[in-house]
Amino acid sequence: MSEAPEAGNRAAVRRAAVRMCVRCDRITDAPVVVAEVHQNSGPGFNVYACLECAPGFPPVPDVLELFGGPYEDGPERDEREE
Repeated sequence: MSEAPEAGNRAAVRRAAVRMCVRCDRITDAPVVVAEVHQNSGPGFNVYACLECAPGFPPVPDVLELFGGPYEDGPERDEREE
């Protein structure tokens, strides 16, 4: 078992990001975000995959591209029908 860091030296110790791959269920220390789950109440969460499985997922879309509008070839705010 490793020794705990001294009280004044805790900032120097970083834990590696360890997540489970959503496709193969293996634990990986190099997780890749492949989806973002949004919820109506409470915080959402990220879905991770390992480096081998990540290329099989579509890219995570930009939120501003999902709705169209002035950010993506849509009418400007004052030109929209209300």
